[in-house]
Amino acid sequence: MVDFRKQVEKALEKHVKKAVLTEPPDPSMGDYAFPCFELAKQQGKKPGEVAEDLARTIQLGDHIREVKVSGPFLNFFVNKEKLSEDVLRRIFKEKKDYGRRKPGEKNILVEYFQANTHKGVHIGHIRNICLGEALCRLLEADGQKVTRLNYQGDIGPHVAKCLWGYLNLHKGEEPDYKKGIWLGRVYAEASEKAAEDENVEQEIREMTKKLYQGDKQLMSIWKKTRNWCLDDFDDLYDEIKVHFDRIFFESEVEEPGRKIVEKMLEQGLAKKDQGAVVIDLEKEDLGVFLLLRNDGVALYSTKDLGLQHLKLQEFGKPDASFHVVGSEQSLYFRQLFKTFEKIKCPLAGISEHISYGLVMLPEGKMSSREGTMVLYEELVSKLRQEAMRGVEERHTGWKQQDKRKSAENIAFGALKFTMVNRENNKNITFDWEKALSFEGESGPYVQYAHARICSILRKYGSDVEDEVDFRLLRHSKEHELVALMARFRDTVSEAAKGRKPHAIARYALDLAQLFSEFYRDCQVISDDKDLTKARILLAECTRQVIENCLNLLNIEASERM
Repeated sequence: MVDFRKQVEKALEKHVKKAVLTEPPDPSMGDYAFPCFELAKQQGKKPGEVAEDLARTIQLGDHIREVKVSGPFLNFFVNKEKLSEDVLRRIFKEKKDYGRRKPGEKNILVEYFQANTHKGVHIGHIRNICLGEALCRLLEADGQKVTRLNYQGDIGPHVAKCLWGYLNLHKGEEPDYKKGIWLGRVYAEASEKAAEDENVEQEIREMTKKLYQGDKQLMSIWKKTRNWCLDDFDDLYDEIKVHFDRIFFESEVEEPGRKIVEKMLEQGLAKKDQGAVVIDLEKEDLGVFLLLRNDGVALYSTKDLGLQHLKLQEFGKPDASFHVVGSEQSLYFRQLFKTFEKIKCPLAGISEHISYGLVMLPEGKMSSREGTMVLYEELVSKLRQEAMRGVEERHTGWKQQDKRKSAENIAFGALKFTMVNRENNKNITFDWEKALSFEGESGPYVQYAHARICSILRKYGSDVEDEVDFRLLRHSKEHELVALMARFRDTVSEAAKGRKPHAIARYALDLAQLFSEFYRDCQVISDDKDLTKARILLAECTRQVIENCLNLLNIEASERM
């Protein structure tokens, strides 16, 4: 495929050291623009004069139709026919690979999800797993090798609290299925009791000590209930369509973490402070980082040091290590990464905190302690019900199996798209109706655009070909569609480098909207067979790029809705 931008840059670089192009806000002003301010400063001329000089002398190939001066800018207009032929044939040939780069040598570790056992999986965890998986897919599309990691808290005070509730409030009774999910409710009940009664809180503290000491009876119950949780997590991974290359647990990282802290003490990198172990980061304006409590209890920091040790042991030094964790942990990760530097950990300088905002309901913030948060299973159940209601209203003649499949795709499309549609650090207010809407900024809106094109292709009834008369694609909406799809690869690469899955969601919305405008203004199937063939190819290529967008966001591209 001809890179039109590079052609312009190459022509300009015969006159300037480095050509930095921009894209005009209005397509009527051109496809690319070169601002002449810096060059004018070097030559001691006005920017407009420099633009006029360049317009007279620049040599361009036949892929650029016209060059115009617009004040201090030199605007370039591509040959629309050649652009259409080049872009559409490439999409038609590469299909699912369109927008992807060849695999490179870089290895990236991405740690995400991190939901604890013995607690409910709530809507905030779902933003994490959707964001983390979309980021992994983006990085892979940009040519990186990605190792998906999960780190889950399976030991500690929260587990003791759940086990206290299991033994004292339910007397060891258990449900027949979804036992891990049930334990999340038990945890919420125990939290409520502990908040009301200091004696209960003290009993939970004692149980925490027994857990860490390896009390045989308690450990037996812990192992059994832990397996319940892991079974339910496996079901969740299947539903959301994610997999992890390795899942680490707190119970396996504490010992190596303690050894690292002991070594830091020996080397004088850490010190004792009123019985606790700390590292002083005051000179870096990061305060004091607590590594071990004064009663010897390991902290998140202790375990995170052990976790990084195990990552390096199993996977070697990567080119980058990403941690997808809520923005409220920003200071903690700055302290942790600075500690990596102090102890000369190989992950120093290549670790990055991919932070994200809260997920709110219209009524406010959720709390995992008080049992008032929206749990994953409640959220998905609601989305499935509402999606099914819509499918049954639209398609009374469909088989029940087809209805269920469509509702499932819509429900998870709504969920995942909502979780990645905004910039990472912005809070999300989850609105059921907006998430499921076939209009506006939603997953189902993009899925519906794909399904609509599939319907057009079924109606056409013949094979799509790329041997068409590209001169017939003359409408402004056709040109806009081609130009937008031409930018897809750069959009993917920029989104990967900026860790911004939302950029793909925004691109998908723009493409779906633009196709809707094209469909409104241009009759795709008509008596003009040559024009129909050209527009069918354009429709098929648009469908393919929408599918590729949805795939990057881990969303099913539905053929019928």
